[in-house]
Amino acid sequence: MHTRTEQLAAFDRLLTIMDELREQCPWDRKQTMQTLRHLTIEETYELGDAILDNDLEEVKKELGDILLHIVFYAKIGSETQDFDIADVANGICEKLINRHPHIYGDVKVENEEEVKQNWENIKLKEGKKSVLEGVPNGLPSLVKANRIQDKVAGVGFDWEKPEQVFEKLKEELAELQEEVRTQDADKMESEFGDVLFSMVNYARFLKINPENALERTNKKFIKRFQYLEKKAKENGKSMKDMTLAEMDVYWEEAKKL
Repeated sequence: MHTRTEQLAAFDRLLTIMDELREQCPWDRKQTMQTLRHLTIEETYELGDAILDNDLEEVKKELGDILLHIVFYAKIGSETQDFDIADVANGICEKLINRHPHIYGDVKVENEEEVKQNWENIKLKEGKKSVLEGVPNGLPSLVKANRIQDKVAGVGFDWEKPEQVFEKLKEELAELQEEVRTQDADKMESEFGDVLFSMVNYARFLKINPENALERTNKKFIKRFQYLEKKAKENGKSMKDMTLAEMDVYWEEAKKL
């Protein structure tokens, strides 16, 4: 591993390259925060994929891409005299110090939950009108549901035991089934949303990240289905002409693999 001096030198090198690219490269010179935004989102998802795959070499590369974007935004901010990378770094340092009084002050905490509760209460003291202000509107719904529940739990609005959440989930499933029987599309959608919200809540109590869990299943399904496609092709068969029983043979093979 590198020394702190080497780490600082590497960061300084990146800042220098960013300055040079912004001055000399037509593409880099043209970029704005708005044009970079969708690229940053893509890079973040690529980092998420690498983490789920436990591909540490890829994690390192994707972290570099995101770090470049952070430096890029700060460079643009410095050109308009609004902020620079020092402001960005100092800002997060001050936030971390203020929100960790159990480290930088005289507050005592017993566990992780108390840390989270202190964090949310401090944010309210900083002028936040609602603990939910920190949940971005643009988050995917599954991630947003998880963040909403995490936020409100931080100020004590939560169930006490996983069993209570599971009972609520069963209640929501029963309500969904009732609306399915009536075939009211709007009410079915509403109840289905309640079921998903309860599932996310239950996952939180089980210490499971629902987004990670679903993405793992997505990846698993893709691998198995592509194996099915491959075997069908090897046997000169078209999937649309295969029976479900024939497909299931290959599916079970894929599961064993």
